[in-house]
Amino acid sequence: MHDRKRWRFRSARAEQPAIPPEAIALGFENSSDGVLIADMAARGHPIIHVNRAFETLTGYSAAEAIGKNCRYLQGSDRLQPEIADIRKALEEGRAASVTLRNYRRDGTMFRNALRLLPVRDRAGNATHCVGLIRDVTHEAGVDRLTGLLDRYGLLDRIAAANVPAASKLLLIKVDILRFHDVNIGFGYDLGDALLRATAARLATLPAIAISRVATDTFALALSVEDDDCANACVSDVLDLLRPPYVLPAASIVVQFAAGYAIDAHDVDPLQLARQAGAGLQRSKAEPTHPPHSFAVSDERDARNRIRLGSELQNARLNQELVLHYQPQFDLTSGKIVGAEALLRWDHGSFGIQPPARFIGIAEDTGAILEIGAWGLRTLATYAATVNRGRSEPIRFAFNVSVLEFMQRDMVQFVERVLAEAGCRPQWLTLELTENLMVGQPEYIRRVFGDLRQLGVGISIDDFGTGYSSLRYLEKFPISEIKIDRSFVHDVANSAAKRVIVEAVVKLGAALDIRVLAEGIETEAERGMMQALGCSFGQGYLFATPMEELDLHRLLDREFVIREGWDARRFLAMMDGSENRDR
Repeated sequence: MHDRKRWRFRSARAEQPAIPPEAIALGFENSSDGVLIADMAARGHPIIHVNRAFETLTGYSAAEAIGKNCRYLQGSDRLQPEIADIRKALEEGRAASVTLRNYRRDGTMFRNALRLLPVRDRAGNATHCVGLIRDVTHEAGVDRLTGLLDRYGLLDRIAAANVPAASKLLLIKVDILRFHDVNIGFGYDLGDALLRATAARLATLPAIAISRVATDTFALALSVEDDDCANACVSDVLDLLRPPYVLPAASIVVQFAAGYAIDAHDVDPLQLARQAGAGLQRSKAEPTHPPHSFAVSDERDARNRIRLGSELQNARLNQELVLHYQPQFDLTSGKIVGAEALLRWDHGSFGIQPPARFIGIAEDTGAILEIGAWGLRTLATYAATVNRGRSEPIRFAFNVSVLEFMQRDMVQFVERVLAEAGCRPQWLTLELTENLMVGQPEYIRRVFGDLRQLGVGISIDDFGTGYSSLRYLEKFPISEIKIDRSFVHDVANSAAKRVIVEAVVKLGAALDIRVLAEGIETEAERGMMQALGCSFGQGYLFATPMEELDLHRLLDREFVIREGWDARRFLAMMDGSENRDR
C-alpha cells in the first residue's frame, strides 16, 4: 500500500511538464533578494553570476563582482565569528544560514542575512554554491544608521551567548564626548558619518555582540578570562577609537568615555548593561574621562543623583544655594582685580556640593533657569556692595548655562537685574563655554553685541578645549578669554603649551581682548604666564574659592600676592592678630 502511494507520487511528478530555462532565468533576475552563484570547483570559489538585486544591494556591478570570492563583501571586517561558520559549511558541502556585516561599494555597512545552498552533481559533489542575500539592517534588533545591533538586539545576543565555562562576560560602553558639538558645528550629515566610522572600527573586534545603544553610545560584549584581560580589552578598544577620523570635509579627533562591567555566567543582560552604564557615567564625570569599571557605589551614586534632582527644585526656597568667590589677580602688581563667583549647594545631608555635582542635573530638570536667575541677582547685589566707594572697582564673573541663553531674553533679563541691584554693567562679566557659539551663531552674536553695548563683559571659559575655532575671536564681541588650566599646568616644562599660550596672549592683545589664565598652582606656572605676556590669573597658588566675608577682608586689607604668600595664610594671620587683640 505504502509502496503504491510512493509510486503514484513519483509518477505524478514525472508527468509534469519541464520548467523552461527562460522561466528560471526570469525568476532569478527579478528576485527581490540578491543572488550570486560561485564555482566551487574553481580555485578561490569565484563568483560566476549575480542578479540585478545583488547589484542594487551591494553597489557593485556584475562585471566588478564576477571573478571575486564573495568574502570581498566583508572588506577588512574579517573577525566576525559567522565567517568561520560559512567556511566550515563550504568545506563540508552543506547549506548554511548566517547574519553578518557586509559593506557596499561606497563603504556603508549593511547586515546581510545570507543563505548558502550547495548544488551537487550526480556523484554528490558540490560543484556550485548559490548565495541568497537579504538586507536586514532595518529589521527589529538592528540599528538603522550603523547596521550594528540596537539595544534590544544586544540584550538578546547576550542572553543567547555561549560563553565558555572558564570565561567571563565583559560588557563595555563607550560614549563620544561632545558629540552634540559635532552635529551642530559641522552638520548632522557629518555627525552620522562619525557614528558610522566609529561603528566600522568597532566592527573589526572579535566581539560576541556590537551595538549602538543610544545616540552616541556604543556597547560591546566580549568573552574574557579574568579581570586583567578585561582591563586590557578596554584599553585596546579605546586605542582603536583614538586615531583621527577622516570624514567628508573634515578631519576630527574624538575623545571617548568608557565604562565596563564583568560578570560570570547566568548574568542578567539588563543588569550588566546598567552596571556598564554606571561606569560610563563615572568616566564622563571626571575631567580626563578615564575608563571606569562598575563599582557597587555607582548604584548608590545614581540613586543619590535622582534624590538630588528632586531636592534641587526646592534648594533656592530653602536658602541652600550660596556663592563662593575665587579672586583674580593682576600678575604684575599682585592686586585683586576681580573674582569668579562659583555656585555651591549647601545640602542638608550631603554638605557643600560643587557645581559639577548638580549643574548637569539642574539642566536636565530645567531648574537651571531659576538657579541661574538667583545667582545673577545675588552676584549683582554683592558687586554693588563691594564696589560702593571703591576707586578701582572689582569685576565679578559668573558662569551662565547655554540653556539660559536659549530659553530667556538674556539682554532684557540682565538689564533688569542690574537696575534692581544698582550694579554697573562694567562690574559684571558673563562666562560661557565655546559650545554656546556653535549652535546658533547669528543669534548669539546679536545677543553678545547687545550685552556688550550695555557694558557687560563676555568671557569664554576653557578656551581651546572644545571644537573651537579662532574665528570666534573675530566673529563674536568677546571681552575676555580664559586660558584653560590644561594649558597652564606644567607649562614651564612644555614647549607646545608655551607656544599655544603665547599665541593666545598675542591674539588677545591684537584684538583688545583681556586674557586670564586659570588654574595657576605653582610659582613656576605664574612666572611663565607673566613671561609669556599674560597679565591676569587665578588659581590655588593665590587663593581657593572663599565665602564673601573672607573676600571682603582681603579687599579691605588690600591684600597683594607675593612669592610664598597666599590668601589662606594671610587670612590665618589676620585671625591670629584679631585673637591677640581681644
